[in-house]
Amino acid sequence: MTDYVLTTRRKRNGQYGDEPGPSSFLFVPPSKIPEPAHEAPSPDAWAREVRKAATWGVDARTGHPRGDVLVFVHGYNNSPDTIINRHRRLDTDLKAAGFKGVIVSYDWPSASSAFNYLEDRHDAKSTAMRLVSDGIALLAKLQTPDCSINIHILAHSMGAFVVREAFDDADDSKLARNDWLVSQVCFIAGDVSSGSMAADNATSDSLFRHCVRLTNYHNRNDGVLKLSNAKRLGVAPRVGRVGLPNDPNPRAIDVDCSAYFEKLNTDPVLKKKEQLAEAGSFEHSWFFGNQRFAKDLFETLRGDLSAQDIPTRLPGPKSWQTQLLPS
Repeated sequence: MTDYVLTTRRKRNGQYGDEPGPSSFLFVPPSKIPEPAHEAPSPDAWAREVRKAATWGVDARTGHPRGDVLVFVHGYNNSPDTIINRHRRLDTDLKAAGFKGVIVSYDWPSASSAFNYLEDRHDAKSTAMRLVSDGIALLAKLQTPDCSINIHILAHSMGAFVVREAFDDADDSKLARNDWLVSQVCFIAGDVSSGSMAADNATSDSLFRHCVRLTNYHNRNDGVLKLSNAKRLGVAPRVGRVGLPNDPNPRAIDVDCSAYFEKLNTDPVLKKKEQLAEAGSFEHSWFFGNQRFAKDLFETLRGDLSAQDIPTRLPGPKSWQTQLLPS
């Protein structure tokens, strides 16, 4: 099956490198790594194919076709081969959970070295706008009166920073006048400050203005996001480690995965049953290949249940707090 990728990496010697470049829209064949030879004839041709792949049924309320696009935004220190492998892992896991739509990866330029944190953050900021201008805005055109395509976002690690900055930049540009909206935004191990998710924090105003719901999955055991990590000296506590602040935006939901991860990490039987693959630092990237997370994510994307009623969760003490249910 073809994989759909929008990359903002610069082409060099027939490959995509680590530096920013023009947006390229790719049809990646099965088992292949994204390369310039996979470029679509045009952005519109790419979007039409995405729409076709995303459409899976009929909306019972309107009688018209409907579909779902999940845009995956990767973190720092990710090469094109790492990204496409995680893309395919998510596709496998979500399809097993019941997802019928299509995944599109937004590949911003990041290096394949853990020491490039600050450079990756700069490149993330410099290309973030194109997630909206070249990606979401293009996909939003797929919406017609007779076909409803829901657009969702899943952002891992520094991908959360990319999403937040992209929405903010879009509102500062001509796209601010466009009526564009995504349905579900999900952060996993999000590398943005917890405080930026507060109701009165202007940094995330645009993000919440253009989504129906934001779900933040956090894990207190995430050593990659701890403040003592040398790459993070002087930064505020990250939302992917400590969760949402005490006064989050009303559209935000927290899913505390700490208890589940602790059991997963210490129970070999559970890990064998629910963790079908591993990627990167386990405490930071366990979401990829985890079947319980995939089931929870599917219900979140489907949007039929309130956050507290999703069966893979326990309700928390406050309306915006939930916990991933340990087995």
